[in-house]
Amino acid sequence: PEQAVNWKFAMEKIRTAGRPVKVLNLFGYTGAATLCCMKAGAAVTHVDASKGMVQWAKENAEASGIGDKPVRWLVDDCVKFVQREQRRGNTYDGIIMDPPSYGRGPGGEVWKLEEQLHGLVEMCLPILSEEPLFFLLNSYTTGLSPAVMEYLLGLLLQKKFGGAVSSDEIGLPVTNTGLILPCGSTAIWTHSSE
Repeated sequence: PEQAVNWKFAMEKIRTAGRPVKVLNLFGYTGAATLCCMKAGAAVTHVDASKGMVQWAKENAEASGIGDKPVRWLVDDCVKFVQREQRRGNTYDGIIMDPPSYGRGPGGEVWKLEEQLHGLVEMCLPILSEEPLFFLLNSYTTGLSPAVMEYLLGLLLQKKFGGAVSSDEIGLPVTNTGLILPCGSTAIWTHSSE
């Protein structure tokens, strides 16, 4: 599946950076991306609004034998967390964002990812380090195509930092047919054109 390719990509960027790397995983769920980045040597900040999901991610790190690696497990609203990080002046070398299709804001307001995605990505620009490594965006929202996500990352990140943008579908292999069932989109900005 494309997700495994994404995590391998992030791990390679972290391993070959030649410097300490800080990664922010927003909407971190059960922590697959967090664990991959931890294993590759990054200090990771894992943020999810669900206490149960963050606890599950912690348990996954322990079960994987990497519970002692540098990680911050935070139960928080991702938007509010990013706003606070801006005020604190904290920065990250890589950001992974896997936002839900629909959500409720702190005041209970309903939002749709298609309407909020530009703002979510733009909000993260000030918390990227001066030489960021990657920005990885995943979506399972129907109608949000890989090309749209690639354009968005190109518009916001490539314009500011240079580098390259790519996108693809996320798919699940179906064993009995050998086909791939599309289930979402992914787009990646990276500092280099490799």
